Amino acid sequence: MAKLKKLHRSRNHHMIAGVMGGVAEYFGWSPTMTRILFVIISSVSAAVPGILIYLILWLIMPKANESSYA
Repeated sequence: MAKLKKLHRSRNHHMIAGVMGGVAEYFGWSPTMTRILFVIISSVSAAVPGILIYLILWLIMPKANESSYA
């Protein structure tokens, strides 16, 4: 699996915007497990809704391109 040099939205592992796929690629994790973990943590957390975090990351994380991968 190609690893991202910097945190970007994934081109390869995206369901909505590629945010969780980008996080998974950056850390070398499974994209599916990253999504499941995010949903579980978002469901348990009452302080900050996960959808708000996802939307913020969607806005601030740039989309990956060919030079983004190591």
